Amino acid sequence: MVGDDSYSEGRLGYTFRLDGFEGPLDLLLHLIQKNELDIFNIPIALITEQYLEYLQLMKVLNLDFAGEYLLMASTLLHIKSKMLLPKSPEGEEEEEEDPRAELVRRLLEYQKYKQAAGELEKRPMLDRDVFIRLIPTEPEDMSEEERIEVNLFELIESFRQVLERVKSVNVHEVVLEHLSVEDKIQEILSILERENRSIAFHRLFPEEVSRRVIVITLLAILELVKMKRIRIFQMALFEPIRISPI
Repeated sequence: MVGDDSYSEGRLGYTFRLDGFEGPLDLLLHLIQKNELDIFNIPIALITEQYLEYLQLMKVLNLDFAGEYLLMASTLLHIKSKMLLPKSPEGEEEEEEDPRAELVRRLLEYQKYKQAAGELEKRPMLDRDVFIRLIPTEPEDMSEEERIEVNLFELIESFRQVLERVKSVNVHEVVLEHLSVEDKIQEILSILERENRSIAFHRLFPEEVSRRVIVITLLAILELVKMKRIRIFQMALFEPIRISPI
């Protein structure tokens, strides 16, 4: 859990809306996959704790998440409280339904449609991926392996790991220069242009840096993703996150 929320609402003067990114069901599926859990037997206490931790991280980042995230949080807490209640006495004819059953049904249905949408997205689209080559050209450089796209919550998990690297020593920080998200966007683009290739995510976060700079840096990365100026990916599952220009 991130205990320092000194850069939450209003401190950075910048709010990032989650339009076009994932929703609460995506976050739950991410947590289930991350913890390698059985979707039919979800440990509600663990998932609820981690879900609330992600909401706290999103709050630190000034992410303007919709009310549906809070609604899901209350749903998880309600399920958790029901599972803590003593079971009905033995001998009752009707067995009570598992409090998680409705949530599992929603997750399975959402997962099914998400997978179907992913398959459709892979198909070539006329005037986007399908075209006629009038002049033969040399094949493109295929030195890089197939890339796996990184979702928002994997990015937030990496952000959490970066925050843990920051020393928790309370020091008086004197800000000599105003650093804005817009300034950081230009700095990141300059780094990518100079490198002329993809770079590791953690390279954008020096070891000796304040939490304020870390938050601004991640907000700049999210904004660049939204602007479709950069791409965030992994070369394989659980590999380090990398960033490349589009």
